[in-house]
Amino acid sequence: MAGGADIDFAAEGLLDDLGGEARAARLGLLRQLSAEGVSLEELREAVAAGHLTLLPVERAIAGGGRRYSAREVAEASGVDLDLLRRFRAALGVPYGDPDEKVGTEADLRAAIRTKAIIDAGLPPEGLLQSARTIGMGMARVAEANRELVARNLTDPSDNERDLANGLAATAVALLPLVGETLNYAFQANLLEQVKRDVIGAADLASGEIGGAVERTVCFADLVEFTSLGEEIAPEELGVVVGRFEELATSIVAAPVRLVKTIGDAVMLVSAEAVPLVEQALDLVAAAAAEGDQFPVLRAGIATGPTLPQSGDYYGRSVNLASRVTSIARPGSVLVDAPTRDAVGESGFTYSFAGERRLKGIDTRQKLFRVRRERERREVPGRPDQ
Repeated sequence: MAGGADIDFAAEGLLDDLGGEARAARLGLLRQLSAEGVSLEELREAVAAGHLTLLPVERAIAGGGRRYSAREVAEASGVDLDLLRRFRAALGVPYGDPDEKVGTEADLRAAIRTKAIIDAGLPPEGLLQSARTIGMGMARVAEANRELVARNLTDPSDNERDLANGLAATAVALLPLVGETLNYAFQANLLEQVKRDVIGAADLASGEIGGAVERTVCFADLVEFTSLGEEIAPEELGVVVGRFEELATSIVAAPVRLVKTIGDAVMLVSAEAVPLVEQALDLVAAAAAEGDQFPVLRAGIATGPTLPQSGDYYGRSVNLASRVTSIARPGSVLVDAPTRDAVGESGFTYSFAGERRLKGIDTRQKLFRVRRERERREVPGRPDQ
């Protein structure tokens, strides 16, 4: 392969429309990448796609570069090729042509780990389900870290080559630190969940460990968030969402779990109803304390059987909590009858909000607005819901 010094990059059209320092920086970067083994075709593709500046980062993350096809990874690891491709697709980074050399040493090591996990007795379908959850979570983590670096570690005065090499050096320095942080977060959350899990004698006798469990579920959302998006810039909207997530993570504490954020909403789950109701009230109050520039929050809570699966929860109580939230008055927390019964009246007061038929729910639901006793303020002439 010809080295960078032997290629006429101008004649190849890779320096078009550039002059002065920008042209010199592009030329230096092209020669550097060519000397490192990047083919002329790859350079052409990167320039055409506007990806040249990020090519060094890609190479830094990929380690020794792409050297294996999916078929070769499967053969070397002992994982069935179809399963390997399904696993990568579940992670959100699917293989294309099984004979195209797109795999790295990291891909091979991951496949070997996958084989070890399967050999330990875990079912492939369960592994794929877990991979889908991991893939969606890691995509968000990767995007958040990419944005963090792009916004804070780049300088408008950087030329193309400086920026490319700076980003690559940052990736090399941060990857081990982020990896350790992810491992710590996984271990800490797993420990917290194991501490709260209960496996009873009946579970052991039946062999049915897991399955549906009784949980109290809460959704809380920002009122008129969609309208707000029409009034302010996307960057300002991002600040609002970020602050909302910050409020939620600062308030939610065990045994309540923050399951997920969904744009303008959060989902909370707890095996105990009282702390969930308390924290929902705290979250609504915290949003109100942000002032008039921050959207009002509302919350809906339901209690019943739910199915934990892949880090999320499913079932009638989840659907009910979502529907209850959609009709809650701004600034209020609305609960169903089972939640009221589970919480009781010690420290709380309730006002009947009516018996409602909710979309997708087969029976009419008695709903109640809940307040702490010290917070109750009746407004004459106005219904509570």
